[in-house]
Amino acid sequence: MTFHDQPTSMQDLAFPRAGQGRGDTGAIPRAAGTVQFFVPGKPQGKGRPRAVARGKFVRMYTPEKTASYESTVALAASQAMAGRPPIEGPVVATLFIALPIPTSWSKKKQAQALADELLPITKPDSDNVVKAVFDAINGVVWADDTQVVDHTAKKRYRGRPGVSVTISPINAQEAR
Repeated sequence: MTFHDQPTSMQDLAFPRAGQGRGDTGAIPRAAGTVQFFVPGKPQGKGRPRAVARGKFVRMYTPEKTASYESTVALAASQAMAGRPPIEGPVVATLFIALPIPTSWSKKKQAQALADELLPITKPDSDNVVKAVFDAINGVVWADDTQVVDHTAKKRYRGRPGVSVTISPINAQEAR
């Protein structure tokens, strides 16, 4: 398996589709203990913090939509960890973000989207989805998202929306 490979079992489970070719960019040595999970539903980006004035004080809070999505991600990650402690040391994160295909599109256009001939350049931004997932799994899969030394995110249309996440420890020494 290479860095950009989507694990076959997770890919088949989350987004079944034949002919998934991936480019080989070189292997990264990974330790045992890879964690894979799927977050069902339309992916959500990390929302900007909001502020509310309470007298002389300003209270910052996370939007409810973001908090709810992060709870869903944390639950899926916790189930995948199955009671194991968080991963220590550097990790590689791979996310496959599947957006729903608009039902208003013609059958032809929907087929093109499934074949990756049409790519999503719509909200949510992939970097905001990555941030929401990373923040949600802090303390669950890893101690902190500072442990991520490499990550890849792909955003495509699929019949089943959600985010497929793979976190792999790397066999390397960490610098502190």
